[in-house]
Order: sequence, then structure tokens, then C-alpha cells
Amino acid sequence: MVNSVDFSQPTFWVAVAAIAFNPTFWNCAARSEYYYKTITKLFGGKSLYGCYALAVTIFVIGLIRDSIYERALRNQPAHPLLQGLLPQALAILLFGAGNLLVLSSMYALGITGTYLGDYFGILMDEKVSSFPFNVVDAPMYYGSTLSFAGTAIWMGKPAGLLLTCEVLAVYLVALQFEDPFTAEIYAKREREQEKLTAGKSSQEGKKEL
Repeated sequence: MVNSVDFSQPTFWVAVAAIAFNPTFWNCAARSEYYYKTITKLFGGKSLYGCYALAVTIFVIGLIRDSIYERALRNQPAHPLLQGLLPQALAILLFGAGNLLVLSSMYALGITGTYLGDYFGILMDEKVSSFPFNVVDAPMYYGSTLSFAGTAIWMGKPAGLLLTCEVLAVYLVALQFEDPFTAEIYAKREREQEKLTAGKSSQEGKKEL
């Protein structure tokens, strides 16, 4: 099927760049916010507004990336193995499952939980363990990957499957940076709470004496 990918099409390479750009952008923006409060400062010190602004930005560039992806596929040749009722049924299944994972995870996390609120100091009370997080550990990323694959198969384009592999690869790389960093953010909160609790206990002990 790789022989059915037209690498000479500029739109293919624009899609490659767009897919790599998005997670790179939001990770860099989130790290900058965490260390320097870059986005919060733009909104007069209001971290919630900064988080909402980043959420809108991520959502918009996601739409742009998806549009670029679909345009790239329109300029690519189709393959007979990806055409017919069975591939279309598979495409619907993948697209449906992908959107279910994405939308249900957004519902479970809320806006700030979905769009890197942790980096703004807006932390969840506890780790979400309900669906879809009891099925996969990164439902937003895996759901998005399934949707890309479903679109590629629906359009019958091998180039789409190749780009889907890139989508999965960049998400897996992003997780290598995001998971440990987010875990440390919450670990730091726990350490601070333990210190605060220990301090209160010490003061109460002195009062009793």
C-alpha cells in the first residue's frame, strides 16, 4: 500500500508538519506557563482565563490540522483494498469508537482537566478512574488516532493510514513528556499538603504543652 502514497504532493508534507506541530505547541506552551506563567500574565494574572485561552487555541489548531489532513487525503490515490462495504463499516466503527473515547474523556475531565489546567495550577481533586480511563490510559490521544484511521479508511487512502501512524507516534512521544511531568505536579501538591498537615500538628502539640 505504501506504493499508493504520492509523496510528491505538497499537501501530504503540510499534513506531516501540522500533525507534528500540535502536540509540540501545547507542550511548549504548557511548560512555559508552568515555569514562567507566560499565559497567565497575558490575562492579568487570571490563570483560569489563561487556561481557557489555551483550550480555545488547542481546539482551533486541531480543527486546522484535521482540515489539512482531509485536504491531503483528497489529493492522494485510493487503494482497492480500502474500498467497499467492509472497509467502510470498519471506518465507521473506528471513527465512532475514537469519538466516544475523546468526548467521554472530555466530559470526565472538564475543560481545565482536558486542556492542561494542571500547568496553570488548576488541579483535579483526585485522579479520574471512570470510563474511559478504566479502558485506556490516554483516551484523548488513542481516540484521536482511531478517528484519523477511520477517516483514512473511509476515504480509501493509504496515505491516511501512514499519517495515522505519525499521529500515534507523536502522541506516544508527547506522553513520555506529559505523564511524568503531570505526575510530579500532583506529587508536589501532596508533599506540600503533608508539610502543611505536619506544621499544624506541631503547632497544636506546642499549644497543648
